[in-house]
Amino acid sequence: MSHAESATPACQAQSTQLRANHLFDTVLPVRPALVDRGSAGRIRPGMVDELLARDGTLAAVLSGRQALVQGDSLLLAGASQLLAELQGLGSAPDLVIYLGAALPGSDLPEGTELVLFVLPAPMEPGTAGIPANASWTGFRDIAAALNPTDTALFVEASAIANWHSGHTHCPRCGAPTVVEAGGWVRRCPKDGSEHYPRTDPAIIVTVVGPDGRLLLGGGGAVDARNYSTLAGFVEPGESLEQAVVREILEEVGVRVTGCQYLGSQSWPFPASLMLGFTAITTDTEARPDGVEVTRARWFGREELQEEVLNGEITISSRLSIARSLIEHWYGGRILDRTES
Repeated sequence: MSHAESATPACQAQSTQLRANHLFDTVLPVRPALVDRGSAGRIRPGMVDELLARDGTLAAVLSGRQALVQGDSLLLAGASQLLAELQGLGSAPDLVIYLGAALPGSDLPEGTELVLFVLPAPMEPGTAGIPANASWTGFRDIAAALNPTDTALFVEASAIANWHSGHTHCPRCGAPTVVEAGGWVRRCPKDGSEHYPRTDPAIIVTVVGPDGRLLLGGGGAVDARNYSTLAGFVEPGESLEQAVVREILEEVGVRVTGCQYLGSQSWPFPASLMLGFTAITTDTEARPDGVEVTRARWFGREELQEEVLNGEITISSRLSIARSLIEHWYGGRILDRTES
């Protein structure tokens, strides 16, 4: 009789529980939150006005998809003074949204309260209290230089501002909605319905073949050099795993036989949450659909590193979860050509 067969039911149950509670060491690192968004406190009427009256409250400034930055940092100005200067020039923000309070481990003093000013149009640096050496910059243009707290604030600010810009009216009756809960709810005054920010889940996947090679693809010109992981939106009624299987089959004709979740990344341009998976397949041929994916290739580890270094191909930057997924498969850091 084997040890497993001789074990008591209690021991077998304990062993099963330990396995069930074990986290595989192949998942991507978990990055802690750096801002407490105060979901309970922000519903209190007048909360934002109270924060604006305090000297220590800081404001990030966004217009369209660009934010005010200063050097390699997100500009965080004194909220009360900046608001007064903007109002004095007749350029009051369209929206003032509560972003949260700095948590331990952030690059700001713990408890620092933060709001977002959404301007109708970019103000010229050097006016309305905006430093002359500030500039309007998109996230992709500065993300590599930002510290973790600035990154978190820029992403959060972009996500909530994008939602507001596309949801100004009630989807039920078409009436203009009013902003409540510190900018995190829009309510229809006509039918009383409440509307909340939305996030669109998308899966992003490294597909590994039976020989351990990695399948990467790309869109656009067939002879383009950029390659990345495959991705697609989750459809209503689908599980994440079902979306992985469907998207990979649709885009490159490859049948996934198993997949594992590794981690996620918010990508609010406009409102995506990228859910990272690695998947395996017994297929060895890929057939791009010619629409979403126009080229697809299998890469061995040495081959991928060599072609990146000599400039034959480019892969996703380290700003993205795609790069994390690729390097997870690779087993370490892939050197870019500029690092060689």
